Amino acid sequence: MEELIKIQNRLKAPKNLYNKFGGFYYRNAESILTAVKPLLEEYGCLLLLTDEIVEIGDRVYVKAKAAFTNKDGKHVIVEAFAREPQTKKGMDEGQVTGATSSYARKYALNGLFLIDDVKDPDTDEYRTEAENRAQKEQEIESKPIGKTKGDALRERCEKDGLDLQKVLAMVKADAFENITEYNHAVLIKNWEKMKERCKSE
Repeated sequence: MEELIKIQNRLKAPKNLYNKFGGFYYRNAESILTAVKPLLEEYGCLLLLTDEIVEIGDRVYVKAKAAFTNKDGKHVIVEAFAREPQTKKGMDEGQVTGATSSYARKYALNGLFLIDDVKDPDTDEYRTEAENRAQKEQEIESKPIGKTKGDALRERCEKDGLDLQKVLAMVKADAFENITEYNHAVLIKNWEKMKERCKSE
């Protein structure tokens, strides 16, 4: 469809996040969504992301679906899978699924908007790099924010009159310092909605 072709050609989603441990730049699903939202509005198109839990053999996968619909109702759907790790230190099951969902959604968006990493995906080098990058990105998103960020978030919650236990329950953490980087980013991005939800429950 015409609108999708134009968005694919105009979309710029640079690798704007940096992994100090691995020494590389990367993008996540939020990076792509931030870049594509103005184009969706400009062309009057809709993008919906959904997840489905799929069990294959003895492993669990998150199947992410990116559905693009233009103003005439025509749509294109791209799916991508990411496998949940058997265990993840410091994370409960909900957090493991959330991090895996984010990764699967990123690759569904990559497929929909023709975002690639330049290197030939059929090479061993590419596959190895992609696997290492996937593992490191999930580690970044699932890493606890630590005491400094945790204290700052707690102070912000107290300033806004929020019930601290309700906030922790929302992100399935037992302490502010144990909130994951991924969940911390989601909280900050959706702060006003989170406040309304916290005060209404």
